[in-house]
Amino acid sequence: MVKLYHGSFTAVPSPDLSFSRNTTDFGKGFYTTTIQSQAEKWAARYKIRKGSGVVSLYEIDEDELRKNVTVLEFDSYSVEWLDFIIRCRRGESAGNYDLIIGCVANDDVFNTLTIYFRGFIDKTEAIKRLRYEKPNIQYCFKTQAVIDKYLIYKGNTVL
Repeated sequence: MVKLYHGSFTAVPSPDLSFSRNTTDFGKGFYTTTIQSQAEKWAARYKIRKGSGVVSLYEIDEDELRKNVTVLEFDSYSVEWLDFIIRCRRGESAGNYDLIIGCVANDDVFNTLTIYFRGFIDKTEAIKRLRYEKPNIQYCFKTQAVIDKYLIYKGNTVL
């Protein structure tokens, strides 16, 4: 079993894709991470903006999940990852995947992406710079059916 964390302003025992946004790293989906401290950072931002921060904990049987759903995985920052992030952040289709696993475009990464988007560096230089960043992994659940079947809520922690 793999532990996954989600940072928000409230506990999320039953994730609902209708609340997700289209123009995020991997498009519309429910985002979690294997890194508890990353989810705590997300929740801390909500605490500042909305007055509360909560980290929800989930488990998945990743072996079972991978046998039964379509997964796209990015192992590192790459040109393919960058092209995919750009398409998704523009609101373009992320393809027909049930789950996307890959690096987070966090604040440090986003600074490089902003410089790239503005045309100050090319794609090759952007990837070169990103190789110095420690990847934070995110799991983006793209379909409600997969969330409902495989994502098991285990509780939460209020910050």
